[in-house]
Amino acid sequence: MDRLRAAGCVFAEDEAQLLLLEAGDVEQLERQVARRVGGEPLEQIVGWAEFGGRRYAVAPGVFVPRRRTELLARAAVEGCRPGSVLVDLCCGVGAVAGYVVDRVPDLEAYGTELDPVAADCARRNLGPRVKINCGDLYRPLPAELRGHVDVIAANAPYVPTSEIIFMPTEARDHEAPATLDGGEDGLELHRRIIDQAPLWLAAGGRLLIETGREQAQVDLDLLRAAGFTATMITDDEIDGTVVIGETP
Repeated sequence: MDRLRAAGCVFAEDEAQLLLLEAGDVEQLERQVARRVGGEPLEQIVGWAEFGGRRYAVAPGVFVPRRRTELLARAAVEGCRPGSVLVDLCCGVGAVAGYVVDRVPDLEAYGTELDPVAADCARRNLGPRVKINCGDLYRPLPAELRGHVDVIAANAPYVPTSEIIFMPTEARDHEAPATLDGGEDGLELHRRIIDQAPLWLAAGGRLLIETGREQAQVDLDLLRAAGFTATMITDDEIDGTVVIGETP
């Protein structure tokens, strides 16, 4: 615990207890502590992350689900009903899609993810309930979904390129850069997602995008320019911000 505290781990006692529980022997514990002291995310070390009350397998180098994304997941649940079609863009290890299918029965659910390692995690986490497609945004989705999707949820990268250097080392050095870097103003992928969403959404469908509080107004303007009715929701307790675009 002292080594973790000296390395700057805020919850050193809790992390030490978890590492003790997860380690098979003293040698493995020493390796895990060394990895954590070196800045690797705890979730990648133990191999799982908790999100919405369940565990998701997390491999080294993949994006670790954040608690703030529970706001996006809750908004997706509100937009779905039995029989709805859900698409989770940039799904990572499948946390948002998993949260929704755990709460809404009989969904037709899809996830897309550019990182093949994360996509493999999502398949293991979600099984046959969510069809995981490896590729860039909408590109790997079945063409027959066009015009029939009820909810698109996206936790796409939104950190401006120039701000990556200021992120905690566990994210900056141990998560794939493509999962963090949103381009010059952080909204490069958001523009692409918004631009193409009307091709996929059904009438009355919703596009949900997690974003930064300081970037939300730009996202709202982009949604309105694309013909959406746009609103924003926030949760200060988990530092979550989501913009919502609804089709006519």
